[in-house]
Amino acid sequence: MAVQRTPMTRGGYEKLKEELERLKRVERHAITKAIAEARAHGDLSENAEYHAARERQSFVEGRIAELETKVGGAEVIDPPTSGERVTFGSTVLLEDERGKEYRYQIVGSDEAEPARGRISILAPLARTLIGKKVGDTVTAQLPVGKKTFAILEANFPLE
Repeated sequence: MAVQRTPMTRGGYEKLKEELERLKRVERHAITKAIAEARAHGDLSENAEYHAARERQSFVEGRIAELETKVGGAEVIDPPTSGERVTFGSTVLLEDERGKEYRYQIVGSDEAEPARGRISILAPLARTLIGKKVGDTVTAQLPVGKKTFAILEANFPLE
């Protein structure tokens, strides 16, 4: 069975790796220490500190496993800096029917921050834009209904 590759930008990959390292090197040790201290207090059946620490440990170990899978299956793709075709990592400048402009970068699903202009490759708008080029008009089925955009620019720095 082939490993499922997940596209992400270099920045998104580094962010996941940093979180994974922090959880492994800092959080794990802090939790182990908290569990040992709670055990020292005696009766574990009524020890809220012990149960809270064990719950936190379970959460952190689950997150570590999740991040290891994501980092292991990552396909790091550097954003294009030129050209007119929209691909993963592209930054696009769109204009709707009313003349309002929108600026988005198409990123991996773990990196998406729509309020900051970073939309997931799985988002309806991103899926509609992939493969199109500057000058094209696209109609995307969004949660608010169908919306039409003209692609004004592509493949420039987001900020």
